[in-house]
Amino acid sequence: MSVNISKWNVEDNEFWQSTGKKIATKNLWISIPALLLAFAVWIMWSVIATKLKEFGYNFGMITGDMNPEEITAKLKEINSLYYTLPAIAGLAGATLRIPNSFLIGIGGGRNVIFITTALLLIPAIGVGMALQDINTPYMTFAVLAMLSGFGGGNFASSMSNISYFFPKKMQGTSLGLNAGIGNLGVGVMQKVIPVVVGLFLFSAIGEGGEVIQNSPLAGVQNAGWVWVPLLVIAAIAAYFGMNNVITGTPKLPGALQGIGKTLLMVFLGLIGAAVGSYMLVSLKVNMWIVLPVVILLTLALMKFATPGEIKENLNKQFAIFSNKHNWVMTIIYTMTFGSFIGFSAAFPKLCQDIFVYSDPSNPEFVNPNAPDFLMWVFLGPVIGALIRPVGGWLSDKINSGAKVTAFSTIVQIAATLAVAYFVIQARNADSPEQYWWPFFASFMVLFLTTGIGNGSTFRSIPNIFSKEQAGPVLGWTSAIAAYGAFIIPKVFGQQIAAGTPELALYGFAVYYFICLLLNWWYYQGPKAEIKNP
Repeated sequence: MSVNISKWNVEDNEFWQSTGKKIATKNLWISIPALLLAFAVWIMWSVIATKLKEFGYNFGMITGDMNPEEITAKLKEINSLYYTLPAIAGLAGATLRIPNSFLIGIGGGRNVIFITTALLLIPAIGVGMALQDINTPYMTFAVLAMLSGFGGGNFASSMSNISYFFPKKMQGTSLGLNAGIGNLGVGVMQKVIPVVVGLFLFSAIGEGGEVIQNSPLAGVQNAGWVWVPLLVIAAIAAYFGMNNVITGTPKLPGALQGIGKTLLMVFLGLIGAAVGSYMLVSLKVNMWIVLPVVILLTLALMKFATPGEIKENLNKQFAIFSNKHNWVMTIIYTMTFGSFIGFSAAFPKLCQDIFVYSDPSNPEFVNPNAPDFLMWVFLGPVIGALIRPVGGWLSDKINSGAKVTAFSTIVQIAATLAVAYFVIQARNADSPEQYWWPFFASFMVLFLTTGIGNGSTFRSIPNIFSKEQAGPVLGWTSAIAAYGAFIIPKVFGQQIAAGTPELALYGFAVYYFICLLLNWWYYQGPKAEIKNP
């Protein structure tokens, strides 16, 4: 079978059964592990941030001539910077999804998945090296966090690619599998990193410049190295096992041509991510200003800084921006996936701040009875990921993604308010750990509903839009939703500093209610333009 497939009509049942099904299934099962690793590398900062705190990485910001008051103030600043690293990764990953949304039509599915998976080796190796020295500057970690955004960007191209391989009747299930098991990379990462940190394969440099061996600090660099051999295998599998299909890429390219176009588009996205990260970290610009600047800059670079052939292709795909349903589904999709990825990024650090470092007036205080949260936090992303295919399958089964979205949103609102309640109880308690299990259980329901709702949108989008537009819409909505990985850790970091993390949760609940109304008005109510897609 040729890498480039010029005859592809999966809506023809005879073609699907004789030819399409086998090829589509092969591409799906190569795509899934590549996407799983992409998520693992992207969101690994959620756990790395807790390890930086645990082992005293202070980015060289604390010196011996500081008095105790200055050290305390500096530790609070450093703790805020720990939150900034997953936020930078979230910002970069979301921004890189913008070019990734349109890559399949330009570079071809096989070419795009291969090179975007191979790019993940850069942050994985970089993190392994940076964690070797406890005195590594903050800016080094910030740049690596931004490059980890390669993994976040990959979701948009991966979902767009798989949408071209399966008929409409299987879109909910196939896209749910790709996204669900792919998103499982977050939970896998949150379980793998704490384990591999205990393997002392290397040495590390301590605060005084001494070599440290056979201690947890000596193993923390494994948080980066563990992904390298797996990424090599996934990239090779994509190159030799996947295909480019003409429905996704009207002008089927050669390998070098497709890879070259992909790298150009990713580089433009990286410029946008770099500008956003600089505004956020160095200029300390408000994130609500950073977001539109980065999105508009990235789109402008794609429109005006690309060669004629790419520009022509992009202009055709940009037609989705004139369709109001693209914007409605962007808002709804952000409620589901944006919440999932944002909570995945923020959950470990939030648990640490509420139950471990539970005295805001003393950043060095450690609750001796704190729960072992790293033993459990991985379950949230795992539940949210594994239930996603169920949300897609159920939507296919009842022939409506909108109905499933409505039900999951109602429960999502209730779970968010429950989490806020237990945050308040823990903050005001002398023994906050007594509220760990109800807090944790409420958060698990929250992850569950984000997964079900996300799976249901995979059914809705291909039934709202044409085959030509569904792929770019899936990519675009996922791009904007991915900013949840930037917004939610940043909002929690601000509210933790203010001592009111429950206010963040109240704000999320209001947003979810707005999404519930939009879903009803456009897709369920008496004036719905598209009934129960």
